[in-house]
Amino acid sequence: LCVHLTEAAAGFDKALSGKLSELLKISGPALKKGKSRIFYGIHEDFPCVAVVGLGKNNAAVCGAENWDSSKENIRQAVSVGCRLLQDLEVNHVEVDGCGDAQSAAEGAVLGLFEYDQLKSKKKTKVTTQLHGSADSAGWEKGVLYAEGQNLARLLMEAPANHITPTAFASIIEEKVARHAEHVTIHKRSQDWIQNQEMGAFLSVSKGSEEPPVFLELHYNGSPDPTRAPLVLVGKGITFDSGGISLKPSLSMDAMRADMGGAATVCASVVTAAALKLPVNIIGLAPLCENMPSGKATKPGDVVKAKNGKTIQVDNTDAEGRLILADALCYGHTFNPRAIVNVATLTGAMDVALGSAAAGVFTNSDWLWEQLHKASVVTGDRVWRMPLFQHYTRQVTDSQLADLNNIGKYSRSGGACTAAAFLREFVTAPHWAHLDIAGVMSNKDEVPYLRKGMSGRPTRTLVEFATGVVHND
Repeated sequence: LCVHLTEAAAGFDKALSGKLSELLKISGPALKKGKSRIFYGIHEDFPCVAVVGLGKNNAAVCGAENWDSSKENIRQAVSVGCRLLQDLEVNHVEVDGCGDAQSAAEGAVLGLFEYDQLKSKKKTKVTTQLHGSADSAGWEKGVLYAEGQNLARLLMEAPANHITPTAFASIIEEKVARHAEHVTIHKRSQDWIQNQEMGAFLSVSKGSEEPPVFLELHYNGSPDPTRAPLVLVGKGITFDSGGISLKPSLSMDAMRADMGGAATVCASVVTAAALKLPVNIIGLAPLCENMPSGKATKPGDVVKAKNGKTIQVDNTDAEGRLILADALCYGHTFNPRAIVNVATLTGAMDVALGSAAAGVFTNSDWLWEQLHKASVVTGDRVWRMPLFQHYTRQVTDSQLADLNNIGKYSRSGGACTAAAFLREFVTAPHWAHLDIAGVMSNKDEVPYLRKGMSGRPTRTLVEFATGVVHND
C-alpha cells in the first residue's frame, strides 16, 4: 500500500515517528477521494486527527470538467474532515493547507456553514486555522472568499419575514460599515424610485405592503477614482409568490431565495472591499416582494420602464426581468467598464443545466472569457448560452406594447427569451446576464456545501473582479 501524504501530513507523521502512516496501513484499504478516518490519542496536542483522501495526486485543470480538479478535491476533503470533527464537538481545528491554502480555507469555511440561527439546537461552533504557516496569505484570502459566499447563503436561506427589502439593506449596511473609507451605501426609497421613473420596478413592488428599496453600493478600491467601474446588478425579490399569476404552493417557500442575485452581488462587493481589491465596483440591487393584492399588477397591464419602453405584463411571475430592466438602465449612467447582472431568473435555466453551472448570456466575448476563467479557478462553474435574434423576436412581438414580459411560445427556451428581454435595456458593449436559478440551492451536488441555499456563484464573481484588475 502506497500512501502519499501531503507535506503537512508527512511532517506530522515524522513527528510521531511514522505512527500515522502505520495506523493508516493497518486500519483498512487506501483512502479514496473524500473518504476519511479518525484517529484518537496519537498526538498530545491533538486528541482527534481526521485523515481524508485527496484523490489522484496528478489532478489539475480538466478541460472536460471546466474546473481545477486539484482545488475541488482539496475543498471536498477539507470540508469532510472539518465536519467529522464538528460532529465530535471539537471546537477548534487546525487544517492541512494541502499545498493550496486558499482552497483548503474555502473547504473549511464553506463546509462548516449551516443556517441554524432560528433553531434552539445548534451545531458546535468550530473555529479553523492553518496548520503551520506555509501560506497564511492564501489561507486568509480563502477565508474571505468563503465568508463572502456564506453571507450570500445566510441572506438566501433566512426566511422572507426576516429578510425584507429594508432588513436586507440594513444587513449589507452593517457589513460594509467596517470598510467605510472605501464603500458608500445608498438605500434609495420609494420616492427616489418614482423620481427615477422606474415604472417596471414599481409595477412589481406595488402589490406588497413592504416598501421597496433600491440598494446602491459604491466600492472605490482603484487608486484612480475616475477609473470606469464594474457594475454588478442583482435581482432582489425577497419573496416571490408570483403575484396575481400565483405560483403553486408546493416549494413556494424556496422563493425566499429569489433575491439570490442581490445576495451574491452584495456579498461580492463586501468581499472585494475586505480583500482591498484595486478596482471600482458599483453594486445595484432593486429589492421588493412580488405579492398578490388589490393593488398588484394584473396580467395584461402595460407599464413603462426607465428608458421609455412599454412592457405588456402578461405574466406577473416573470417579474425579475421587470425590476432588472430599470436597474440595468440606471447602471448605464455610471459609464461602466462592464455590466454583469445576476438573477434567479427562470425555472427554464434549471431545466436546461440543473445545478452544474450558471448560464451566461453575453454580448461580449471578452467578458465571457473573464467569467469562464474565474469559474475554472473557483469550481463554481458558468456555461455560455445564446443571445440570438430568434429569441428577441419572441419578446418584441406584443399586442399592446413595445415588449411582452414572456416569450410568445412560453414553453420553449424560457431562459433565452428572458435574456433577450433584458438585452432590450442594454446599450453597453460589455454586458453579461447570469441566470443562477439552477444553482440557487444545493442538495448534495456540491460536496463541500451542506443542503440549503448555496450562495453561488459569489466566489466566481469575486475572482472575476480580481481578474479584471490584472487584465486591465
